[in-house]
Amino acid sequence: MFGYAPVAIGEIATITRGGNFQKKDFVTDGKPCIHYGQMYTHFGVHADKALAFVSDDVYSKSKHAVKNDIIMAVTSENVEDVCKCTAWFGNDEIAVSGHTAIIHHNQNAKYLSFYFHSSTFFKQKVKLAHGTKVIEVTPNKLNDVVINLPTIIEQKRIADILDRFYMICNDINEGVPAEIEARQKQYEYYRDKLLSFKEKKYC
Repeated sequence: MFGYAPVAIGEIATITRGGNFQKKDFVTDGKPCIHYGQMYTHFGVHADKALAFVSDDVYSKSKHAVKNDIIMAVTSENVEDVCKCTAWFGNDEIAVSGHTAIIHHNQNAKYLSFYFHSSTFFKQKVKLAHGTKVIEVTPNKLNDVVINLPTIIEQKRIADILDRFYMICNDINEGVPAEIEARQKQYEYYRDKLLSFKEKKYC
């Protein structure tokens, strides 16, 4: 159990690069896949359903993520979007395209994904990012990212709190726009406060 001591991601996870299939490889019916471009437009903090598919042949030659892995886009046009990620909760393995990192770990997947969306992580990724027209964070460099890691039980508690805010903020059926905007600000506040660990009491 890690308590609250700073831990490098490389101590709790193995990080590999995604594969090399492209959008032209998509088929109507096949094996599930995630293309890194979809991370910016379709996937949020966590997902359990694929939006695209590839043939059995392409799938067999691809890199795969398994349930609870974090899939992260490590190439973007700007530093704000680079390292956008989702925790994969689908029961089936999913093929992952290039320009990604697959983070296989032994922690709470939602907690890690929320952390990778936080301002605390943003400050670290800015230092790792390089490039001008295309911004990239080399997957290997993610091993050095430091996270204050509580126990698995506490990770789940924090992730559940953030997930409730997240669902309200991202589901138009859960509230009117003004309410969603207010909850969005609350979500961002509590996300960064819960993940900074400046205090031992979180709420």
